[in-house]
Amino acid sequence: MSTPQFQRIPVLRNKKYKKSGIKSYAYALNKYGIGPTKQGPFFVGGKAESQGKFKSMTARIGGKTQVKQHVLMKRDAKGQSGEVGAQDIQHDLEYICPVKIGTPEKTLMLNFDTGSADLWVWSTELPQRTLTRFGSQHEVFDPSKSSTFKRSQGSTWQIRYGDSSSASGVVGTDNVDIGGVVVEDQAIELADELSQQFEESAGDGLLGLAYGKINTVKPEPVATPVENMIKQSDIPQSNELFTAYLGSYKDANEDDKGQSFYTFGFIDQQTLKAQDADASDIHYTPIDNSEGFWSVKSTSFTVNGTSTDLEGNTAIMDTGTTLALVSDQVCEAIYNAIPGSQYDSANQGYVFPKSVTAAELPVVEFDVGGKLFAVQKEDLAFADAGGDLVYGGVQSRGDLGFDILGDTFLKGIYAIFDQGRQRFGAVVRKEKFQNTSTVVPTAGEAGDKQQAVVG
Repeated sequence: MSTPQFQRIPVLRNKKYKKSGIKSYAYALNKYGIGPTKQGPFFVGGKAESQGKFKSMTARIGGKTQVKQHVLMKRDAKGQSGEVGAQDIQHDLEYICPVKIGTPEKTLMLNFDTGSADLWVWSTELPQRTLTRFGSQHEVFDPSKSSTFKRSQGSTWQIRYGDSSSASGVVGTDNVDIGGVVVEDQAIELADELSQQFEESAGDGLLGLAYGKINTVKPEPVATPVENMIKQSDIPQSNELFTAYLGSYKDANEDDKGQSFYTFGFIDQQTLKAQDADASDIHYTPIDNSEGFWSVKSTSFTVNGTSTDLEGNTAIMDTGTTLALVSDQVCEAIYNAIPGSQYDSANQGYVFPKSVTAAELPVVEFDVGGKLFAVQKEDLAFADAGGDLVYGGVQSRGDLGFDILGDTFLKGIYAIFDQGRQRFGAVVRKEKFQNTSTVVPTAGEAGDKQQAVVG
């Protein structure tokens, strides 16, 4: 094998993506099976479902009926309850990354997700009706055109969420090029069935960066790309890791212009230097991967310098979740410090006036293994919530027993996922401006409401 040419993997913004606070929140509820503890349209209930002797194009028919528990459901304005529709959840992706698969290589745009462990792609195994309707919007992998593809007989996979959205299919192996690192015989999950929610989303699949123990392939889970990089010595033993540097359109006036990237097998020294840091400034903390996630201790938080202990609390680092989800206690403390904020049951989340400036927003810090890291003030303002209100970037974790520190938090750091040493590292991301506007600028515009950070 040739020597890997390590390089940054650019994170590209989906131009069709439209931010929605409540839809992004519903996505997180769905992904983690969360039961909301705050009032709103979404709730968890039971649903009668046929086990199905026969499968139609849209459902299973015949056989015994069972009540499926913990199903995400929605209550409409008239109080009527029903299933969550494809239009209710933000399955669309804001950020996607190029990955090359097969021989000859085919580039697909995938969602890099540290909260899951499957590598699945749109494929020619999908029904013709799906390919006819949606195939032109995707790069579709055709295994018959790759000379290095091998089918894994008897192996199948399925991702299924609480709203009955699902993706499933068959499995094979092929070469996968991720940022110049070529992983041989990597298991690739070929979609042969997608529910409407997945059909209508952007991107050509997902690349999971959690631990393989939560991979869904049966009869046996398969190794993730990073696990195979380590096994095959594709990345140096001293750097069995990957990193994430996530920005946004709000950072257009920063030195890095909001450009985002991942690296595999190396820590980007240029990025450290830009934060006035070096390797000695990286804060590392051990992770607990017993449940397959990048879980760290997070036993305190501060709002404007006032610290509160959270005994025994943990948090997972999840690049595949847009918001940060924390306990109701933490949410209340944060939004009590924001002028004019309120809980909006129609949006099932906390909102605050668009007129609130960066100077008026609180400094919110979360503990990561013994060190506090702040949420960028601009990321406390997530999306337009209607009228003159903004949907907050930090929301309730409901009945979930741990925090989810998604992109709202991760945009404030340079994140190092050190799989070889079983630790998570972070360096504060320095920004000169805080852009609290939720208006996405057109090409060439920098956005408004930018305020210089002093000190």
